[in-house]
This record gives sequence, structure tokens and C-alpha cells, in this order.
Amino acid sequence: MRALVALVSLLLAGCGGSDPAPRPAAPAPAAKAPPAAEPGTAPPRATVARAQCPPGLDRCHAATGRVLYVEAVDPDGDGDAHFVLAGGRITAPGISTIAVRRELRPRRLPRIGDWVSAAGVVWTGSYGQRQIEAEVLHVARG
Repeated sequence: MRALVALVSLLLAGCGGSDPAPRPAAPAPAAKAPPAAEPGTAPPRATVARAQCPPGLDRCHAATGRVLYVEAVDPDGDGDAHFVLAGGRITAPGISTIAVRRELRPRRLPRIGDWVSAAGVVWTGSYGQRQIEAEVLHVARG
């Protein structure tokens, strides 16, 4: 009887099932993502020199912000450029329009997302908007 119990035990032990279920293939190693910013901290931003009003310039204001829109070709043909910034409050709360005359126009115009800081006299533009006629202009790539 002992032999029969031993034989059944061996058979049952050997019949414990088939091979273990196949494991899914390990995912391919992904490229390392840059470390995430700590919660509550702002992402790094480009620094742009803050434009200051030249001494003695009446009605001068300054605005700094990210470029939302660039008008590289002025419809009236005088060669100036216009930028709309998300920053300041010249044209509307949080929005400033900057007019840059041909002589002050940078060789490479800023693009959407770049940083601009400008100072100059505030005038009314051709569409009735308040805008800075830049006397000082600083640009930083965003």
C-alpha cells in the first residue's frame, strides 16, 4: 500500500500542471524623460533684460511678455514691425502691443513664444489700440 501511495504522490506531483503561463515580454527601455519640476515650482523661463524708459521721455511706459503675434510686414509699407505680448497692460489687461520702427527692428524678428521687453511712448495705433512706440527693445529666445 505504501508503494501505491508513493506512486500516486509522484504522479500527482509530476502532474502539477503545464508550464507556467508565458510572461508578457518586458517593455523596451524608454528614453529617459527629463526630471519633472518639483510641485509648486514654475518651469525655467528665458530671461530678457527689462526695458527702461529713457530719461526725460514723457508718457513713456514699458512692457515685458511672451510674443503672441508678430506682424513682420506692415501694411502701410514703412518697414516697422508689430508684436502683441502676453504681458503688461498697455493695450488691454495682460496684453501689450509694441510697434518697432525700421531702425530699431531686430535682424531676426522674435517668434511666437519668445520674450520681448520694450519701452517707449504710448500712442494710439491705426486700429484705435494703445501701443508702445518702442525706443528701447530687448528680445530673448523662448
